[in-house]
Amino acid sequence: MHYLGNDLASAGLSDSDLQRFLSPELGTDEKYRLIAPYWERTKHTGYAQAVRYTLDGLYGVKDFNEKSVYPLAERYKEAVKPGFYKTILRDKCNIENCQVNSLEAMFMETEQPDLLKQDIGFPPLCTDINLLLSDKYLNRTAKTLDDWIELIDHIFATYGHRAVSAKNQSAYSRRLDYEAVPREIAEPRFARLASGESLSFEEKKSVQDFLFRYCVQKATEAGLPVKLHTGYYAGHNNMPLTRLRQNAGDLCPLLKDFPDTTFVLMHIGYPYQDEAIALAKHYRNVTIDMCWAWIISPMASIRFVKEFLLAAPANKLFTFGGDYLTVENIYGHSRIARLGLTQALTELVEEGWIPREEIPVLVERIMRQNALEKFPKK
Repeated sequence: MHYLGNDLASAGLSDSDLQRFLSPELGTDEKYRLIAPYWERTKHTGYAQAVRYTLDGLYGVKDFNEKSVYPLAERYKEAVKPGFYKTILRDKCNIENCQVNSLEAMFMETEQPDLLKQDIGFPPLCTDINLLLSDKYLNRTAKTLDDWIELIDHIFATYGHRAVSAKNQSAYSRRLDYEAVPREIAEPRFARLASGESLSFEEKKSVQDFLFRYCVQKATEAGLPVKLHTGYYAGHNNMPLTRLRQNAGDLCPLLKDFPDTTFVLMHIGYPYQDEAIALAKHYRNVTIDMCWAWIISPMASIRFVKEFLLAAPANKLFTFGGDYLTVENIYGHSRIARLGLTQALTELVEEGWIPREEIPVLVERIMRQNALEKFPKK
């Protein structure tokens, strides 16, 4: 489902057959026959390599074929039991903790807060405005901008001291040109929106812009870095590449206007990673997170590490993030990331750019120390 299904679709698997494959009603034989031709076409992509490493490392299955699918299914069921998140993340992947961007709630309560640290997902407060939230959190319907600001204040006061960051993935739905909109413009337009009136594109954008910047300020006051999705889209047949290329340039005014905010730009901005390096080199408050990037394109990520380290300060790079809905494939992703990082650093040494004796300290920094320094200790 996540993410290999998108490569299978890109290779020709129809959306209807992809949904059939994901259905729990379909038997193992039928599932395998459905995707076998497309697996052969995609098995060398980063998405597929992560799955292959996972099958081997977690279930002892060396190859995905008609003979291995039955033992694989049984071993998968056996592994899913209380504690398997910890087993996979810490014992198998050697990962201290994960930062979780829940798709179910703005802040997800968890029984394992030391292992699964939580973001505040703030799109419903500003870019994908969910007016029902005020009823849930304030026990009344928001009718004015003051009401909505009270809700935002409540969310950050309630969860800010427990969250590890504030996350927004609005680049999936709009440009990142969040302008400084005066309150006197946003206020009446929000009231109209809250009353059910339709706004023009410009009017709606101005409300989003005002609220987004307000949320960034609240995150900064709470000591939280702000994570922003940039670059490649999940899914298939739905990526406006022109808008992706605008991300880096669109962000510049925001980066300049919030100098005290730590911005974490996700996924290296692929396929426009040069612009991401330029932002990290120029702006003090920009860091780049390689989450997801290793499986989008392992080779591009290797080149990115080499180019980043020779252009931008080493304290501004996070070299791994699983970025999966399912915990199992984080294992395969972590294998790819370690392999790629090893290749990148080895080449930098062999090509004479970095002395070999400096590598251990550099590795500690980009794989662990940077995150400890940039994110709040909670």
